[in-house]
Amino acid sequence: MIGTNFKFVRWEKYNVVSTAYDYVYVTLEAKDPVSGSVFSFQTLLNEDYSPDCSVMWNTLACRIKCNDRVDTRWDDSAVDGFYKEPIPKWLSDEELARDNINYYVVQESELQENDWLHLFTEIAFFSKTNHELTAPPPLEIEKVVVVTKEDTEEGHEKLKAQNAIFYVSYKYNGESSEWARDHKAVIRKTMDGKPGHMYLEVAATAD
Repeated sequence: MIGTNFKFVRWEKYNVVSTAYDYVYVTLEAKDPVSGSVFSFQTLLNEDYSPDCSVMWNTLACRIKCNDRVDTRWDDSAVDGFYKEPIPKWLSDEELARDNINYYVVQESELQENDWLHLFTEIAFFSKTNHELTAPPPLEIEKVVVVTKEDTEEGHEKLKAQNAIFYVSYKYNGESSEWARDHKAVIRKTMDGKPGHMYLEVAATAD
């Protein structure tokens, strides 16, 4: 939910319905760190597949539990064509160094303030390991570059863009020697403007 910073408490239940796609219905317990209130939170995910992406998740509901009808229709026409192209690979050093108004290098303080960046990175890492690791991985984000076409007055506002591509450099500091190295992830987030809707993709290969 835009403008909120709810914290995960525990899982309540989930259910998977398989048709042409897999629909995952999740109910969890969340907490508002400002008021201290605890409540049930609902999420509906649609999982898609592509050889270019290890993750293709379409969030169709993301809300405090209620009985309102869920709008499951994604409005693809609302998304700029730039974000419909094949998901890019890694930016070259020359591109990263270029003074481009569409690029923003996330500051260290912003990495600490925006928990969802760590969640996105964990999703990318788990997809790379084929979900072999079950415990939350000890990941250290080293650098994030945001690329977006959205107009912003300040560079740091690109981090909040509804549509953006994130180039993440991170390190795994866990016990598994197989994964103990530097990693890269290319993550694309798009939104169609409808409440609770978000599309998340992770490139199959970035490093």
